Amino acid sequence: MGTEGAGGFRLIAGRYRLEERVGRGGMGVVWRASDEVLGRRVAVKEFLPDDSLPDDDARRRRDRTFREARAVCQLRHPHIIVVHDVVEHDGRPYLVMELVDGPSLAERIARDGPVDADEAARIGIALLSAVHTAHEAGVLHRDIKPANVLIESGTDRVVLTDFGIAQVEGATTLTETGSFVGSPEYTAPERMSGLRTGPESDLWSLGALLCTALSGESPFRRDSLGGILHAVVSAEIRPPAEAKPLLPVVLGMLERDPDRRLGA
Repeated sequence: MGTEGAGGFRLIAGRYRLEERVGRGGMGVVWRASDEVLGRRVAVKEFLPDDSLPDDDARRRRDRTFREARAVCQLRHPHIIVVHDVVEHDGRPYLVMELVDGPSLAERIARDGPVDADEAARIGIALLSAVHTAHEAGVLHRDIKPANVLIESGTDRVVLTDFGIAQVEGATTLTETGSFVGSPEYTAPERMSGLRTGPESDLWSLGALLCTALSGESPFRRDSLGGILHAVVSAEIRPPAEAKPLLPVVLGMLERDPDRRLGA
């Protein structure tokens, strides 16, 4: 689990001292940390092992984590999280990123309520520019949702974080055991159906995110995974009334045919 240092904080790869846990998701834990070589504050994502995976699958997931992290390291965009380093410690990968002080969009909505149309447009333009840069570099996000968008305190800079790291190569959205890989309410229908995953899938997720930003919840929220699947794949799409000022954009992104989706 890493070397204990001064104050009992863990030291990772002989350089990054983990200080305070600031977030946790399905794939791992995010820590506020110090880079003791360069003397700067950073965020470190610790990928937690999945003991249910066979050894071969675990090894493939670890290898994919490193491949994708290195790809994200090459991305340079004001609205994409800066990835400084990816290291291995005690057999698991750690992703070292810029530390963005500020809430996620999900936290902001929970605290302050939905945003107005102008703010939603500002957020949407920033994220659309970010995903286009990523797509041009061959990097897919695969999990665009309010929890993965940070709003920097003091500047209101929109930062897309937590790219699709550590997804087992060849995995579909629904695994053989029925568990879900991703965030159902923000997942494109073609991914739900296991047919394809491409840049267009990120655009669908962005459309659902804009609906959430404007109304407070995804238009595909239901009481069960089966209900969400039906809502995404076949039910009539009804954007919230608050989306009216951005309706052509939202409906274009929520086009079920990925080849006709806005921005595709």
